[in-house]
This record gives sequence, structure tokens and C-alpha cells, in this order.
Amino acid sequence: MATRVLIVDDHPSFRRLATRLLQEAGFAVVGEAADAAGAIGEAERLRPDVVLLDVVLPDGSGVEVARELAHTDEAPRVILISSRGRSDFGDSFAWPPGCTFLPKHELTPARLRAVLQRP
Repeated sequence: MATRVLIVDDHPSFRRLATRLLQEAGFAVVGEAADAAGAIGEAERLRPDVVLLDVVLPDGSGVEVARELAHTDEAPRVILISSRGRSDFGDSFAWPPGCTFLPKHELTPARLRAVLQRP
């Protein structure tokens, strides 16, 4: 069975690109959201295996969304994404436990599979 992915990003062009890239590689993109509220609602409704979640959203923080999703039944694996590098957020930035960070420019099917294979 294909890994079910929810893509959360406020840029429609990125969502389209990521959807096409992942679907061509055999992932099942089950939905999209453009903001934090939509991310929570779609994650609850769709129950994806993985949420690709932008760190900065127009109505809140992807980090806060990740923390909220971690406390749901059958919590999805969350991969935080950003056009910025991890170091741009500073050493004191509090990344949620269990989340992985992946810069958007490194998003490839192979890289996503490698991240998902890690415990």
C-alpha cells in the first residue's frame, strides 16, 4: 500500500509541484492544506501516514501544528519543510520531538523514503 501524504504549504505552486513529484514516485497524496487550521482539519479527516508541513504558515506555526498532531490518535509522521535551511531558525529553536526537518529544495522521493525509514 502506498504511503498516504498530506501536503501543507501556503504556496499553491509548491503544493502542485510536490504532489506531482510524489505521485509520480508512487506516494498517495491524499490532500492539501494552505494554513494551520486546514492542516489540522485535513489531518483529522484524512488520517495520512505523513504530513509534509511548512514551518511558517499564514495563520500560525507549523511547529505548533506538529505538536498538536502528535497528540492525536494514530498520529502521522510529520516532516517539517521550509525554503529556509535548518540553521536559519537558530540553535535555540524548539523543534518538536519526533519531527524531521527537510529543506524544500531537498524534497525528492528518495530523500523522503530515506527520512521515513528512520525510526
